[in-house]
Amino acid sequence: MVYVARHAHPERTTMSVTETDAPKALEAAEGTLAVEEVARHPLPGMAIPDQVAFSPDDRLITYLKSPERSLVRQLFVFDPQTGKENLFVSPPDGGTTEENVSLAEALRRERLRQREIGVTTYAWANRASRVLVPIKGDLYVQDGPGAPLRKLVASGGAPILDPQLSPDGAFVAFVRDAELYVVDAAGGSPRQITSGARGTGKTHGLAEYVAQEEMSRHHGYWWSPDGKWIAFAEVDETHIPIYRIVHQGKATTGVEAEEDHHYPFTGKENARVRLGVVSVSGGEPVWVDTSYGEEVYLARVHWLAGGRLAAELQNRVQTWLELVSFDRATGARTRLLREETNVWINLHDLLRPLADGGFLWASERTGYRHLYRYDHEGTLVAELTRGAWMVDDVRGVDEKGGFVYFTATAAGPLESHLYAVPLDGGEMRRITTEPGMHVVTCDRACRRFVDVHHANDRPPTVKLRSIEDGAVLATIHDEPDPRITALGLTPPEIVSFPSRDGETLYGALYRPPAHFGKGPFPTIVYVYGGPHVQLVTNGWNMTVTMRPQWLRSLGYLVFMVDNRGSARRGLAFEGAIKHRMGSIEVDDQVDGVRFLVSQGLADPTRVGVYGWSYGGYMAAMCLARAPETFKVAVSGAPVTHWDGYDTHYTERYMGMPSENMRGYEDSSVMRHVDGIRGKLMLVHGLIDENVHFRHTARLINAMIAARKPYDLLLFPDERHMPRRPPDRIYMEELIRDYFVRNL
Repeated sequence: MVYVARHAHPERTTMSVTETDAPKALEAAEGTLAVEEVARHPLPGMAIPDQVAFSPDDRLITYLKSPERSLVRQLFVFDPQTGKENLFVSPPDGGTTEENVSLAEALRRERLRQREIGVTTYAWANRASRVLVPIKGDLYVQDGPGAPLRKLVASGGAPILDPQLSPDGAFVAFVRDAELYVVDAAGGSPRQITSGARGTGKTHGLAEYVAQEEMSRHHGYWWSPDGKWIAFAEVDETHIPIYRIVHQGKATTGVEAEEDHHYPFTGKENARVRLGVVSVSGGEPVWVDTSYGEEVYLARVHWLAGGRLAAELQNRVQTWLELVSFDRATGARTRLLREETNVWINLHDLLRPLADGGFLWASERTGYRHLYRYDHEGTLVAELTRGAWMVDDVRGVDEKGGFVYFTATAAGPLESHLYAVPLDGGEMRRITTEPGMHVVTCDRACRRFVDVHHANDRPPTVKLRSIEDGAVLATIHDEPDPRITALGLTPPEIVSFPSRDGETLYGALYRPPAHFGKGPFPTIVYVYGGPHVQLVTNGWNMTVTMRPQWLRSLGYLVFMVDNRGSARRGLAFEGAIKHRMGSIEVDDQVDGVRFLVSQGLADPTRVGVYGWSYGGYMAAMCLARAPETFKVAVSGAPVTHWDGYDTHYTERYMGMPSENMRGYEDSSVMRHVDGIRGKLMLVHGLIDENVHFRHTARLINAMIAARKPYDLLLFPDERHMPRRPPDRIYMEELIRDYFVRNL
């Protein structure tokens, strides 16, 4: 059911039109965007080469790309010597689509936030000219450019999950029906190398739900560098009660319209995970020692030099993490290092093995994430970076030349640039100079890098550059997207202002076109507000955030603020929300509105807010906890009470429910429903397996009990992120109408 309020006053809309013809008039107004453009993917200028990789010999550059600027992608190859681009792999029969993937693969796509179809992923072998390309559940390999695409394994009945080439390209491993298989990449029949999971509810070689969704660990097995061994996770979720999701929008009922999930609710039991090592030939695995006398997470798994297996193990409340190594024959554990904090440990993917058995490591022990070098025993050798800024990623390690290449916020928290620092420590050198964001892929020799560069006023370009001085060696992609000119998109203004207690906050301001005057304007705040996300950057994604662009074209001032709790500002800035979500974040959003009012830009009597997921939670909390500021809220897929979300995410920030009962209660939307005085529209997909519809249902119960009106927009066939174009168009129209009628 969709119920939209019909009692807004005509004079409260952004244009002088009657209530019944408001949407039609707004669509026809000069300079407004068509709703189809707002809902369309890829975004303007964003149909660019993706998953960029160098061939093992560094001669070629491969990437996924859609020549027609759609979501359907093919694999291309670029030769820097000739400057020519050629098609490498075109998907047979159209490739992967939303309709032809298994449920297991559809859920993996959700975890990866993947919308693209056609060829969706590929991988080179580390040391062989061989490429693995999974398409529609089948496995294909291609032995370099010009070679024929060979089907290696057909999916058959059970879906093939997480296929990976061995480093030498000789084998492909994958998971099927809960067990690990290996097949010769030259051809042949797959061999099952693990046993004992099938039919028991356990799995071998797959990452559990919270590992995929919250730890960004999407793999459950790992090839050894020599290709002779595979480390794998055994996951047992049979003790976790089933959470059933019914597809209420289907014409059928029964098993085919139901999904059963072992969802680990905060404070409840997690999956039981152990780590084993098995020969590529099969046989009995060696189970390594991950026992601590308390529950731990298998956060990361690595192979160090010499075939030494290592793992990152984290305690449940995530206040310590150990990097340990294992004896492959006995499974005995040795600690290499330990990180401890009174905030929380943020996982990362910055460990890099070194040839001497040592490794690079990243830590937030100073309050900002920086790089450190350790020897093979875990002794600190050198602090490589320092300062009130953070390292984003390690992009290359040149052991022969003695340098580490990394991206970081050293130029400011709104940008990302490539730097080099000596492996032994010393002065770092900035390589990229153009303002904005730089997403970098280094070649294996660390002589060149592919730079995807973009800024608020510059759509992404893809160029091959020298790692010595950043000079452009070749242009891979610099094609103007005609949609950009046709839509007339205006970059937002980046502003900064102090919070009520003096913290500097950054915001992005989307002003209405000049014909709406100079203000004050009806204002809509776009919020996310949660950890591990940064909205405001000097990046093209700001300009092509289409809903703000649409709303500004209708006469609204649109504003977004990265409140405390957001990413890339250091651990103290992020950790301000510890044990009290939905509090200081709301204060910072209110301070953003006050800043706009002080500038004569926002009409303080006409302020709305919208967001999705954590942003949906924040939209509802803003309406409930700051009713004097926010009059209208659109809350998409909100977490309304943290006792209904998963373990690894929630307990990181809120602690265990048994130890922070008051914090959990105060952080729930239901606790503050009595404060709501404005208009609230709730939006949710009924088959959302991440933030269950139960969250919205519980809030509705609280609204009914408090006799508070609400509006509801449901999508029976959508999960956490609406995918189908008709659903997205419909949603955008109704969100627009809601603000027009009520603000």
